Amino acid sequence: MPEYSRPARRPQPTRPRGGPAGRDGTVKPSGPPAERSAGPASPATTPHPVRVDDPWEGFLSRENLARALRRVEANRGAPGPDGMTVEALRPYLKATWPGLRADLDDGTYRPSPVRRVTIPKPGGGERELGVPTVLDRFLQQALSQVLTPVFEPSFSDRSFGFRPGRSAHQAVEAARRAIEAGETWVVDVDLDRFFDRVSHDALMARVARRVGDRRVLRLIRRYLDAGVMVAGVKVATVEGTPQGSPLSPLLANIMLDDLDHELERRGHSFVRYADDLRVYVASERAATRVIAGVTAFVERRLKLKVNRAKSGVAPATRRGLLGFGFFRTAGRVKVRLDRKAKDRLKARLRLLTSRRRSIAMPVRLALLNRFLGGWSAYFALAETPSVFDEFDEWLRRRLRQVRWKEWKRYAARRRNLRALGIPDQQARQWAASRKGYWRMAGSAPLSRAMPNRYWADLGLVAIGDRTRRLREHWRTAGCGPARPVVWEGAV
Repeated sequence: MPEYSRPARRPQPTRPRGGPAGRDGTVKPSGPPAERSAGPASPATTPHPVRVDDPWEGFLSRENLARALRRVEANRGAPGPDGMTVEALRPYLKATWPGLRADLDDGTYRPSPVRRVTIPKPGGGERELGVPTVLDRFLQQALSQVLTPVFEPSFSDRSFGFRPGRSAHQAVEAARRAIEAGETWVVDVDLDRFFDRVSHDALMARVARRVGDRRVLRLIRRYLDAGVMVAGVKVATVEGTPQGSPLSPLLANIMLDDLDHELERRGHSFVRYADDLRVYVASERAATRVIAGVTAFVERRLKLKVNRAKSGVAPATRRGLLGFGFFRTAGRVKVRLDRKAKDRLKARLRLLTSRRRSIAMPVRLALLNRFLGGWSAYFALAETPSVFDEFDEWLRRRLRQVRWKEWKRYAARRRNLRALGIPDQQARQWAASRKGYWRMAGSAPLSRAMPNRYWADLGLVAIGDRTRRLREHWRTAGCGPARPVVWEGAV
């Protein structure tokens, strides 16, 4: 039989995959156009620089491990599921390090599951934390130290959470500048249970963009898959990175880095602190478009969930950031305390000054000073000295009612009032009063008997005095609150 050859096909023009080509050879988008800002995209953005192929030796170097050990010992923290304390870690490493190093090099080391704990959230509900073993905290800290310089240069300048040299104060100041520049509407994006919903595959793909060492990638993956201990039973985890581990903040920033660069590409003015995101725009209409675009990007590209009930659009002065709010005065935008921050402060002070807590006044004042020291260091950024003075006045009245209850009987009240300079006739009259504790604490005789100086002599440092000193220090230093400041009740 004769052989026949199939006629050659005419060559077809090649087209990029993903959609029909336009006349200019570009790909036409198959869906609606992405939200874009009127501002220009940043040409200096470098989302994914060159990979680092061999960080393993740096991870296990003597200097890096020693620094990680000091950091874990300084942070202290509760034991993990195995019960080992921070104090026992150094002797344990001295006795077992050669075998542990061999397991790490061979790829046979298996991290322990984390211990699940829950803490109340400031806005209600509970936040789930994972407490790793002390040994795993040490190894994760060493990993974080060697990986942070790899990823840090590519992170956005508008990301402020859990990064060296950056702070919550800097995030609030960046938001204030954006509002003052005319971005008077804010898009508040709340990521629903972000740390519990991170896709392990998506996260590892982003880590692998920069890290080529399979040993590092394998160890990170095993930490993600380690699981949690719940009521003594190990529960496997298929998504999420537990809050509470030294590696978790870095992994969170790696996961959200694509979102940062997408917002920069669109020219948006935004501030991100961990999973707390605010985008500032000039109009309500633009804000509505932006929240739709950001939600689509987060849910389609990052495979995360936006909490639509908590997310929203509002004038920038109505939605706070990290415990702070904003207000306009004399043509300027200033920082104030957020209403929720005020409520949380009062709730905490009510607990510390409860009449039902039968503790000595020096002990009570020491507890107050310890709490107010950290609170004031964080919230001194607020430019509202009158609000701090009002809190001081309210706090001293709370303490006066505690004193009034401590004196209890008529004779003790009369004696103490006279010792504090109240004339005998008034001391007799007020000692016999049947008015309630709160009303008596605000009365003129008790205010005269226990003025501001009385509490200062006992050791109480007023909130107003603390914040004024801090602000004066920042002013004379000339650089503002540039140090990292994190207060657990802020977010």
